[in-house]
Amino acid sequence: MTRADSTPAVRARGLVKRFGDFTALDGLDLTIERGAFYAFLGPNGAGKSTTLSILTGVYGADAGGIEILGVDARRNPLAVKSRIGVVPEELSLFERLTGRQYLTFCGRMFGLGAGEANARAAELLALTELGFKAGALVAEYSKGMRRRLAIAAALIHGPELVLLDEPFEGIDVMAAGVIRELLSDLSRRGVTLLLTTHVLELAERLATHAGVICQGKMVAEGSVAELKARHHAASLEQVFERLVGSPAAKNARLSFYGEKAEGPEAEAAPAVPALPGKGA
Repeated sequence: MTRADSTPAVRARGLVKRFGDFTALDGLDLTIERGAFYAFLGPNGAGKSTTLSILTGVYGADAGGIEILGVDARRNPLAVKSRIGVVPEELSLFERLTGRQYLTFCGRMFGLGAGEANARAAELLALTELGFKAGALVAEYSKGMRRRLAIAAALIHGPELVLLDEPFEGIDVMAAGVIRELLSDLSRRGVTLLLTTHVLELAERLATHAGVICQGKMVAEGSVAELKARHHAASLEQVFERLVGSPAAKNARLSFYGEKAEGPEAEAAPAVPALPGKGA
């Protein structure tokens, strides 16, 4: 193994990002070992998407250092971008291209020859179960189809690291299943994956490692097994709640519904009022 290969896939130290008076990241440290399936967790507004935007070069950090795949990402961003795949939460696809054309275009942009780009596009369309829509305009794709197409586009150049921001957001069960199986296969093949998600059960099912961010700071990081042992938790959800707090509405109750009925009468169906003009 070379020295470069022994370095983490992602190593960020002291990341700071401000938007006016608001500090989105406040000295964030992040380490992702090569081959890890890393779930990046935190409440809304914690800084997850901002972190991904900095790692992918969309934003520049106000302070801190970033190494991605052994490369200084701030000094040599193009060398990093050629080796990573990115699936943002808000998709921006070329809607007037067909699915096949879009993937081929992405492959060509990453330097693939025409034949190789076409072959990989066909394979990815089949793998993501979009082959039947290969000749249709992206404008005709459903949300789940667009999400799968975006993941295919992020993979066409064979990246070593793939960053996915809420890839399961707002899609149906079938699309989620396809994405889940594809990501699991990539993980088995040694591709490093960084995933943000609010679905903690899914994170526990897929991830080997996790980090929890709160108010722009990393509050815990490690393998899923280590985190559960360290916080005496039976699940990743319990780890999250012990670090960030339980949701305010966890034991919510509407006052105007009254108390839960007790005894045999609780099992009885409520009486249905008679319709006007009909006898009781």
